[in-house]
Amino acid sequence: MSLRRVGMALAVVSLVVSAFTTLAASPASAVTKPQASMAPSSPVPAVYCGYHGAVTPPTVRRGSTGNAVREAQCLLQYWGFDVGPTGVDGNFGPRTEAAVRDIQAACGIGVDGIVGPITWSVLRNGC
Repeated sequence: MSLRRVGMALAVVSLVVSAFTTLAASPASAVTKPQASMAPSSPVPAVYCGYHGAVTPPTVRRGSTGNAVREAQCLLQYWGFDVGPTGVDGNFGPRTEAAVRDIQAACGIGVDGIVGPITWSVLRNGC
């Protein structure tokens, strides 16, 4: 099993545990059927790493640098995708692009390797 799959499995397990904890504290009338996605069925706050605070930072792609790239890389790692050996470095290179393509494919959105508004939403909230 690849590290990406192990990381993805750990992220899913973490989300499931989080969802059950939330559901256990909810009244029975508020319980809904879980969805098969990277996000739990109950509403949760969007995920932020702290590099770029905007809900939808600027579009980033291969060759981009800076805090918006760091935010995307951190979120990709949060969801279990490998951005390369240097990790969150603010440089959008081929490994970050491959990770973006992988999460786009996993979530069934357009696969282009570019982090635009739809991909930012997936990175913040899950599939």
